[in-house]
Amino acid sequence: MFLQKAWRRAAFSIYGYMHFTKSGLQDHAKKFKSEDMQAQIEGKNCIVTGANSGIGYATAEGLASRGATVYMVCRNKERGEAALSNIQTMTGNPNIFLEVCDLSSVSDIKSFASRFSSKDQPLHILVNNAGLIEHNRVTTSEGLELNFAVNVVGTYAMTELMLPLMEKAAPDARVITVSSGGMYTSPLTNDLQFSEANFDGTLQYSRNKRVQVALTEKWAEMYSNKGIGFYSMHPGWADTPGVTKSLPGFSKALSGKLRTNEEGADTVVWLALQPKEKLVSGAFYFDRAEATKHFPLAGTAGSHAIINSIIDSLRSLCKFAP
Repeated sequence: MFLQKAWRRAAFSIYGYMHFTKSGLQDHAKKFKSEDMQAQIEGKNCIVTGANSGIGYATAEGLASRGATVYMVCRNKERGEAALSNIQTMTGNPNIFLEVCDLSSVSDIKSFASRFSSKDQPLHILVNNAGLIEHNRVTTSEGLELNFAVNVVGTYAMTELMLPLMEKAAPDARVITVSSGGMYTSPLTNDLQFSEANFDGTLQYSRNKRVQVALTEKWAEMYSNKGIGFYSMHPGWADTPGVTKSLPGFSKALSGKLRTNEEGADTVVWLALQPKEKLVSGAFYFDRAEATKHFPLAGTAGSHAIINSIIDSLRSLCKFAP
């Protein structure tokens, strides 16, 4: 077990330095096709969570610049309004709206979903971007560990509650979940809220991101007949405000080598624009290509067998009907 953990960390560090940095993107970009990003998506309704900064902001701007109607879901009203104003100015697109919602609260997500559903309009693209790394054990008012609440429960609840609106947009509807290469270091575990005595926020984050990838895989299987595509992706190592705040040592050590927010959002926007027949529902994407979900000999692949029990736990926590 110890050797396997050490191998996962070493493989992640070496592979990441080679591929997840700015130089990795420059190498991969030699295969990019410029026409892939030229599609216009006027009339399509998009939700982007955590859209006031970082990759979420760059994603919202990328979609808005191509004519989409964008709903920016943000926790902080003032920051959200400032980001919205900036994107409208940059893109000239007036069809951008702020929705205030705390993604750490199931109750708040349900309230948002109820308000948004009352519009009775199709939802073409849901981007589950909101996420965080909290290094201390923090419990929400609903009794959930904070990282898990935002990264996993928030993603799960938002997706499940938006499915009826996404069915209205079928067969072109898609859910894009921003995961992380950090998931390569962790198998799935039923210890969703990190019961171990010595809390490790970075480890909890990597576990959360593994759940997102496994959830995407399961959603693709469960809802294959609904005309909705499900995709998870890794943005690479980007110099976002979240990384600077949560991983200052990492940010400093790789100063000048990290990707910009726009480079981190590139594959999210690419996934939003591609014809669905070019994509594989349930797959994990990195730099505009399908990527492996597991490193060789890392012992993570078999862990996906427990995703059904994890979904049962999430459904119970969210108080959704069985």
